[in-house]
This record gives sequence, structure tokens and C-alpha cells, in this order.
Amino acid sequence: MKKRLAGLLLLATLGIAGLLRCTSSNSDLDNPRQGTITIAADESFKPLINSLTSAYEGIYPEAHFKLDYKPEQEAIRQLLNDSARIIFATRQLNDKELEIIRKQKGSQKFQHIATDGLALVIGKSNPDSLITIPELKAIMEGKLTDWSEIKGGQEGLITLVFDNANASNLNFVLNKFGIKDIQKLRIISAGSNENVIKDVRDNPTHLGFIGVNWISDGHSLASEELSKGIRVMGVAKDAQPGSLSDYIQPFQAGLEFKRYPLHRDLYIISREGYSGLGGGLMTYIARDVGGLIIQKMGLLPTVVYPRELEVKKEL
Repeated sequence: MKKRLAGLLLLATLGIAGLLRCTSSNSDLDNPRQGTITIAADESFKPLINSLTSAYEGIYPEAHFKLDYKPEQEAIRQLLNDSARIIFATRQLNDKELEIIRKQKGSQKFQHIATDGLALVIGKSNPDSLITIPELKAIMEGKLTDWSEIKGGQEGLITLVFDNANASNLNFVLNKFGIKDIQKLRIISAGSNENVIKDVRDNPTHLGFIGVNWISDGHSLASEELSKGIRVMGVAKDAQPGSLSDYIQPFQAGLEFKRYPLHRDLYIISREGYSGLGGGLMTYIARDVGGLIIQKMGLLPTVVYPRELEVKKEL
């Protein structure tokens, strides 16, 4: 009897200890209101992501995001290495990348949050503010090399300025036009979207490629300052546009219905296997005022923040 009682007491003790360990482990996990996680993202979307995460941290003071900005392909590798909980990217994971996560017995989910535009920027001293997609393709293929070959009167060899190799801006253009080799192009890696803007401002023959959120927040002094001294090119889909209205800029009016030819999707991708801080941010973006922030930053949100208007009928 005593041995049986001792055995029951031992089992109870082990059960309580196991429960305490489980409780302790669960308490160490982050949740939608608190914790710290790493977010990796292409630097092209830095202003937008800073705004989204700062707003979320303002609502939940115990929630913290470590933001790691790097070329998109490196951000994806960070997700696959499980050193970033979520990433912002212009594409979903491919089959090979999904297989890596499956082999790790990890989870993956994605959410389309916005339509973005890749902006073509030039210095104000460059009169060539209009370009067509066939002309841009010819530039990327090395067939069109001088500004004099584009209507507008500017002369000089065209130099292409991107933020970084393996970044979303360059990869988007290469994939769109099926470009495999850029060795013969006059191309510069400026190191950041901000440096691209500074470069084209000082060099009239340079053509820069940036994420539009760097210059589209009309309420930001930083955005206003960066916009000084540059122009955003209008881009037409066809080789022979019928009118000036066929040239579209990468702002919300052009992104709506994907009229701007260089539009691209923006996703948030998570490998969070439970309801944690990453899921909280995704919900905030999809169902709350996150859409309003995206809209304010100049992108077109997938889920538009509803605005209620009260109409009073006068008697």
C-alpha cells in the first residue's frame, strides 16, 4: 500500500513538474501584444515598414520589432534559415524554398498586402520625363544606350542606377524583360534607395530605380526633402502612345487597376507556427488601420481601410 502511494505521489510530482515546464515554455513565447521578433525586408520598402511597425509598437508598447534591411534574396534566405520570423517581399516563395521549410518541419503562410510601383527617377535637368516600356526594354537589353535615342532632346550615355544587386528593384526589371546578362550595361549600385535619389539628382544622364514609398508620403518631411531636385518619369505601355494620358506615374491613381506598367505585388511572409507577434502584425495590416498607413505611404492596399461618411439631410 505504501509503495503504491509512493508511486502515485511520484507520478503526481512529475506531472506537476511537466505542467510547470510547459507553462514556463508557453510564457516565453511572444504573442500578438508582446515580445520581440526579427523582420527582414528589402530596403526598397523601408519607409513603409518603419511606419507599419512603429504604429503597431505604439498600440502595444511591449511589442518590439528588430528590422533588418537587406537585398530581397538575402531576406528570403534569412527566413529559410529561421533567423527572421517574417519578411516583406515582392514575390511568394518558390517550390524549392517551400521544400526547404517542409524539410525543417516548419510552417509558412503569406499575405498579399499591397500593390507597389517601381519608380523611374531622373534629375530635373533631364528633359526626358516620358518613356515607353519598349524603350525601357531596349535600354535593359543594351540596344538603346543614349538619351538622344529617346524623344526629349537630352544627350549623353544612359547610366542605370539601382540600390543593390540581388535587391527587388533590379530583379523585378530583369525578370520583367527576361534579361540574363547585364555585363554590357552602364549600371551602378548606389547602396540604397536614398543614394539612388541623390545620385540622379547630381547626374543628368543617370536613370534611377526606386520603391515609390520613398517619395510618395506627402505628409513626411523626409519624403518631401528627397523629392526635391528629381522627377518621376511617366511610363507608357505601348510603343506609340496615343496621348500624354497614356503615360502613367507609379502613384495611387496609376496603381489602381494596375494601370502603371511597372506595378508589383508586396507580400508579408511568415513562418510562425503559432499565434504570435508576427500574426498580430499581419492581422493589423489586413484588418485594421494598417491599410490606411499603406495608402498614406503611396501604395495601393489590398484591403482598403473603410471610411464611414455621415450624410445629413437638411430640412
